[in-house]
Amino acid sequence: MSFSQRRRIFLMRHGSVTYFDSAGKPVLPETVPLNEAGRTQATAAGRVFAESGIRFDRVIISGLPRTVETATRVLAETGQQIELERWEEMVEIRGGKLSAIPDADLKEAFTGAFEGVAPEHKRFLGGESIGELMDRIHPAIDRLRQDSNWDTVLLVLHGGVNRAILSYALTGQRLFLGNLAQTAGCINALDVGEAEADWVVRLINYSPPSQLQAESRGTTMEALFHQYRKAREL
Repeated sequence: MSFSQRRRIFLMRHGSVTYFDSAGKPVLPETVPLNEAGRTQATAAGRVFAESGIRFDRVIISGLPRTVETATRVLAETGQQIELERWEEMVEIRGGKLSAIPDADLKEAFTGAFEGVAPEHKRFLGGESIGELMDRIHPAIDRLRQDSNWDTVLLVLHGGVNRAILSYALTGQRLFLGNLAQTAGCINALDVGEAEADWVVRLINYSPPSQLQAESRGTTMEALFHQYRKAREL
């Protein structure tokens, strides 16, 4: 295979959102929009694509509002008018009912699925397991790769979903590398060939507004845990 036959997947995480209010009360994740920082991140990503002359053949989102808004802002910067494709199997790993998680298990429920190589039985916030996440993400990515009618595609998805895709690309196996950081609004770049194992990971977790990411050494789930614990007065 010549290098030119590989196709390019740009994989983004949606921009920043506010999942908990100042008192730690959760906002419905299915409806939460981008916050001010998230809008800035999405626009900055769009400018990067525009400045590099990147043109997308397809744009795929999960359908949740935060992916719709991020993709729309990216396309506004590139000047492209492309119909967004909603792949509902690409929604974020689904959490359970927060109030049902005992105080002693709360931190593990937030962060456990994103530490090291997460076992398939590990559940996110008492909800969907890592194995169940991979059961829907891997076939979707295989289906995308089998479709030859694109050269460059933009996927605007979620932190957990992106980890499943990147882990698949890096290992070629059914593994979930939970400690792959995915900053809000980040860009990843992956090249794919015809052979199943032909993945080339070009770029991971590039954040245009904060290229060296010096402002934080914590993870998204650690930050969310500390926000929610206010509601429990822990």
